[in-house]
Amino acid sequence: MSRQIVAISCIGRHRLFSRFQRRTCLRWTLVALAVLNLSQGLFNAFLWPASLRESADPGGTSSASWHGSSGGSSLTQGAQLVGGKAHAFRDGGAESVGMKGLAVNVGAGVAAVGFLKVLMSKIHNWFKTPKRPYGSGSVGDAYDEWTREGVLEHYWGEHIHMGSYHPMEKQSGYRKKDGFVLALLRATFGHLKNFKESKIDFVYEMIEWSGAKTPKKILDVGCGIGGTSRILAKKFPDAEVLGITLSPQQVERATGLAKEQGLSNVRFEVMNALEMQYEDNTYDLVYGCESGEHMPDKKRYIEEMTRVLKPGGNLVAATWCERDPVPMFTQEERDTLDFLYAEWSHPYFISLSKYKDFMTGTGALTKVETADWSEQTLPAWRHSIWVGAWSPWYWLKISLRRPASFLGFLREVYTLEQYHKSMVSGLMVYGMMRAV
Repeated sequence: MSRQIVAISCIGRHRLFSRFQRRTCLRWTLVALAVLNLSQGLFNAFLWPASLRESADPGGTSSASWHGSSGGSSLTQGAQLVGGKAHAFRDGGAESVGMKGLAVNVGAGVAAVGFLKVLMSKIHNWFKTPKRPYGSGSVGDAYDEWTREGVLEHYWGEHIHMGSYHPMEKQSGYRKKDGFVLALLRATFGHLKNFKESKIDFVYEMIEWSGAKTPKKILDVGCGIGGTSRILAKKFPDAEVLGITLSPQQVERATGLAKEQGLSNVRFEVMNALEMQYEDNTYDLVYGCESGEHMPDKKRYIEEMTRVLKPGGNLVAATWCERDPVPMFTQEERDTLDFLYAEWSHPYFISLSKYKDFMTGTGALTKVETADWSEQTLPAWRHSIWVGAWSPWYWLKISLRRPASFLGFLREVYTLEQYHKSMVSGLMVYGMMRAV
C-alpha cells in the first residue's frame, strides 16, 4: 500500500510539474519501488523464513509452521493458537505456496539490485564524462553563461580565481589530508579566512611578487568581471588599466562595476590574448591570472604577453599546471587530467618548468623565476564548495526556477573536489611566473 501511495502522490499531481520534473519524479518513484522490493525480498528470504511466517486469520487465528517429510511425502506440521491454546495441524499445500512467495520476493530483490547497479553505473559515467570540452568559442560561451547565471559572482565576489590563505598556521578550519566530510566539519567549526577576502589578498600578494612599482600602463590578460583590474586601478591611480577577456558578458559586467565604483582609469575589451591588437612595447605591467589554462597555444600566450611588454617592464602570471611528465603519467592520472581539461573548457595543461622554458625562449625576458603556490591556495578548492553548503539559498532559488541547473551544481562540486585531490596528490600544481 505504501508503494502505491508513493506512486500516486507523484503521478497524481502531474499538471503542476514540468516535463523534466515529471520525468525526475517518475525515476525516483521507480527507485523507491525497487528499494522497497529489494528490502522486502531480502527480509522474507533471510530474516523471516517461510517456515516461520504468520498468516492472518479472520477469527483471530495465527499460525507458525515448520517443514518436514515422512515416508517420501512432504508435510507441514505446526502449532495453531486458538484462544490461547495450542492445536496440532497438517497442511500439505502450505509448503508450495511459501516457496512460490519466496521465489517471487527473491526475484524482485535480484531485479532491484540489477536496476540499482545499472542506475549507479549511469550516474558514475555521467559525472566522469566532461560537459564543456574545449572548442571554437567554448571559453567565451562558458564565461558568458556563468556571468549571466550570477552564481559565481554571488559566492566568489568580483574575483573568479583562487584565494591565498596566508598565514596557513591560522587556518584551523583546514587540513590538507582530510576526507571530504571531515573537511566540511572542520571548516564549519574551525577558522578559515573569509572566502572573498582570500581572493583580494591573493591579488595584492601577486602584485607585490611581480616587482612592479609605478607602472603607467597595465594590461590584465583574462580579466574576468574585472576585479583585479579595478584593484590595479585603485592601487595605481595614475595608471591606465586595460582588462581583456573573450566574454562579452564579462566586459559588460566589468564595465558596470567600474562605473559603480567611480573608476575612470580602467576599461575592458573583448580580445583574443593570442592575437592582441596592441603595439609592441606598450605596457609597463602585463598581468595574467588563471588565463593560461584556456590557451590552446601556451607558447604563443607567453610570446604575445612578452611582445606588448615594454623593455624593463614586469610580466607576472598565475596558472594551473600539471606536474612534470617524468615519471610518465599513469593511465589513471591521464584519465583524471583529460576530465580536468574538458570539464571547464581547457585544451590542455603543461608543467611549470615548460612555462619557464617558453619564457626564457623568448630571448627578450630576463630574471625569469617560477614558484609553486599550491599550498597557500589549496584550501580555496573546497572552500568554494563550503560557501554554497553554508548558504544554499541562492543556488536553491535558481534550482527551483530551473531544475536542470541543480545537476550542474552537483557537477561543479564534483569537479572542484577532483581539482583539490589532484593538487593534494601533486598531479596538479598552482604555478607562478615572473620576469622583466
